Amino acid sequence: MSETSGYAVYLFPQAIEALGGAIQPYLQTGPAGPFVPCREVDTGGAFIEMVLEGRAPDGQVVELELMIPGNMVRMIVSARTDAEFGFVHRHRPGTVTLEPGMPQVPEAPADNAD
Repeated sequence: MSETSGYAVYLFPQAIEALGGAIQPYLQTGPAGPFVPCREVDTGGAFIEMVLEGRAPDGQVVELELMIPGNMVRMIVSARTDAEFGFVHRHRPGTVTLEPGMPQVPEAPADNAD
């Protein structure tokens, strides 16, 4: 996947065969086989709804919504590259390392706006 976050939706081989040429433009091949790269996935119904980014014939970026029956999906993999995970203090100052002999940096006042 070319994005830093999103999903890889793997289909059963029989599903790829049944969908034929209709699914081919949306497939990419990776080490685990062909998959559909997408930005969002909704598994809340009989159909798996996927939001993909595509290109129109004129080169313009377009948003596509692809829906396939849920029983055609073998596996969905989430790919995220978040720097921090969990509960993070968003206003925390960065870590500073002071060398001996350098002036001390005063502590920032506590931010009680949260």
